[in-house]
Amino acid sequence: MHKQVDITKEFILNLREVIENKDEKQALSLIGGMHPADIAEIFEIFSMEEAIFLFLLLESELAADVMAELEEDDRELVLRALPSDVIAKQILDKMDSDDAADVLGDMDELRQEEVLSHMEDVEQAGDIVDLLNYEEDTAGGLMAKEYIKVKDNWTVDECIREIRRQVEEVEEVYFVYVIDDDEKLLGILSLKTLIISPSKRKAVNLCEKEILSVRTDMPSEDVANFMHKYDLVAIPVVDSIERLVGRITIDDVVDVIKDEAEKDYQMISGITEDVESDDRMWVQSRARLPWLIIGLFGGIMGALIIRSYQHELDAFRDLIWFLPLIAAMAGNVGVQSSSIVVQGLASNTLNIKSTGRRLLKEFGVSLTNGLILSSLMVLFNLAMNYGSFLTFTVSLSLLAVVIIASVFGTLVPLILNRYKIDPALATGPFITTTNDIMGLLIYLFIAKQLFGVFTII
Repeated sequence: MHKQVDITKEFILNLREVIENKDEKQALSLIGGMHPADIAEIFEIFSMEEAIFLFLLLESELAADVMAELEEDDRELVLRALPSDVIAKQILDKMDSDDAADVLGDMDELRQEEVLSHMEDVEQAGDIVDLLNYEEDTAGGLMAKEYIKVKDNWTVDECIREIRRQVEEVEEVYFVYVIDDDEKLLGILSLKTLIISPSKRKAVNLCEKEILSVRTDMPSEDVANFMHKYDLVAIPVVDSIERLVGRITIDDVVDVIKDEAEKDYQMISGITEDVESDDRMWVQSRARLPWLIIGLFGGIMGALIIRSYQHELDAFRDLIWFLPLIAAMAGNVGVQSSSIVVQGLASNTLNIKSTGRRLLKEFGVSLTNGLILSSLMVLFNLAMNYGSFLTFTVSLSLLAVVIIASVFGTLVPLILNRYKIDPALATGPFITTTNDIMGLLIYLFIAKQLFGVFTII
């Protein structure tokens, strides 16, 4: 049972003073009963030397749980400071195989071999090696090797005895998996079914044979969507010939969803790499620079477009007033449309069959919004007593820009998704820059055409 501790400024100052005094007993009394996630949060606040001091005080099981909760960068720093035998015997031997594989995967091959050679649990070491052979972003790389399995020809009594033996290795028991002699998955048993069934009934006659499972090579994002769709807390993982090789639980899927959300958010912001706030200055600069350069060239193209219409702007300088408005509206409308499409693609609620309907609906929405915004623009220009040329030009351009930017913002993520490119790219600087240029082009083109008309009139 973990105690709940408020990580206040006073608590941190008190703990830091205890660490400075090297008072191991007092430090352990402060953090010993805390939840592993809270201890991991404290490690992020303290320096690495202070974190290592605290980590070495923890008992093996708690240390293993804390290691699993640490962010990847912090975990790497802690691992570098620990001897290989300590990592093997006091951490990896106490962790679930999937978490242990994640920890070991942060090391180079030479260090991995060194750590594995110190592990006392040979079966655990074998499971970790098996998991390391799978791609990190697949079901195989996500699954754990700890699960409860029983043979199809066992009776309820035999199953319960076997479950009691296996349960020591499994932290959470959601389901019991029924397999045959070839390890092929035949069905799933709930604990409730086992408890209420006659003792001599066979497992194969009690299990649910309509099985939801995933293959080892399924992408982790698809696994997360699959479990979300069917509201699952755990799912078995099978190989290409339907042999049971592991299971994935809801806590692993939450991590995937969080990582994907962070990646998409950074991509939307125009950041091309996975960066943290405490990364080196050059790393952060390198991640941001590519899209800023694209934005720079987009701005240059916009300037060139304005220059090419210099004659019209010289003749009617009032057109310049509304250049920022048109460009801003084009970018905003495009981002709104692309964000909705990207969200639909991410949640699998938008498919190829609904693309036509999506475009038609987006056209209707953009036409409605464009007419309303253009009408407001007309009222504003009339109130300001602007001339009919400027009023008509700005209002018509705004209507055209809203419609075209909206349809473009819908099409781009669909096209990117079609070619297996992350559609989140379409909600960031790309769509904003492109629509800014397109908005200016539409505005000045309409102004040029109407300029001749109004000059004749």
